[in-house]
Amino acid sequence: MSFFPGNDPVAGDAFACDAIENLIIPRTSDIGGFSVRRALPSRQRRLVGPFIFFDRMGPALLRADEALDVKPHPHIGLSTVTYLFDGEIKHRDSLGTELTIRPGDINLMTAGRGIVHSERTPENLRGHPMSVSGLQTWLALPDNKEEIDPTFSHTDKEKMPVIDADGASGRVVIGAFEGLGSPVSTFTDTLYVDLRLEAGKRFPFAAAHEERAIYILSGELVVSGDRFAADQLLVFRPGDDITLEAGAPGCHLMLFGGAALNSKRYIWWNFVSSSKERIEKAKEEWRTGRFDIVPGDEEEFVPLPTA
Repeated sequence: MSFFPGNDPVAGDAFACDAIENLIIPRTSDIGGFSVRRALPSRQRRLVGPFIFFDRMGPALLRADEALDVKPHPHIGLSTVTYLFDGEIKHRDSLGTELTIRPGDINLMTAGRGIVHSERTPENLRGHPMSVSGLQTWLALPDNKEEIDPTFSHTDKEKMPVIDADGASGRVVIGAFEGLGSPVSTFTDTLYVDLRLEAGKRFPFAAAHEERAIYILSGELVVSGDRFAADQLLVFRPGDDITLEAGAPGCHLMLFGGAALNSKRYIWWNFVSSSKERIEKAKEEWRTGRFDIVPGDEEEFVPLPTA
């Protein structure tokens, strides 16, 4: 999903402690009543593991006369990850998939050589106020998977392993963490964890993955005595075990990362590739209508940007 044209974060690093490689403060944009914060890509950091795009959507309240209507748009060279904390979104794509994603579930849509999808407020919720909150992230595909056939998978929250420790709770959404493994399959080593800590509680963040970061969704996080507020992205130095501590009144975090890619990635609009030429080809394919259509959502589409 990439329907929020938020601006890149403001440049600037703050090395608050030795373990932190980058501190990124996303720039907030108001897009049609939504508060959107884009943390990746930024001038300081393009990727963390395979994560090349990280947007915090909301929290926002759609009025009764408003709805989320993201028209069909294309992707190549990536997997989109949709993860909600509140609200519902109806997903349709050019593979014929049609389903509603709800809080705690995960949609993993792998574009490969090309896919088209739309995201809208479900019909049964239109005409009613609705709170919407979640994350929009993209995973760049490895070199040998960029042109695979597109696929789609949906995993219910009940299938994700639960974190339940003293003062800590959450789910392992993707990857392996603290002895727990998610059933969601990816093409490279990937970590994505939804974690809540009660005030004053500590939790380990071991250096088991090559690249690691935390987005603070709410509350205050303490790392090595330094305090960090909500809506900050912390990228950690490789190899350092970290202890996370929640300030008052606790904190809600998204831990993510994984193995670094072996080559550079280019990103333009909804397209990601190791080749600039491939992105130019995708532009022309969308401009000339050579992508597949979305069954049940054929009447509208997002035009190719002119800039």
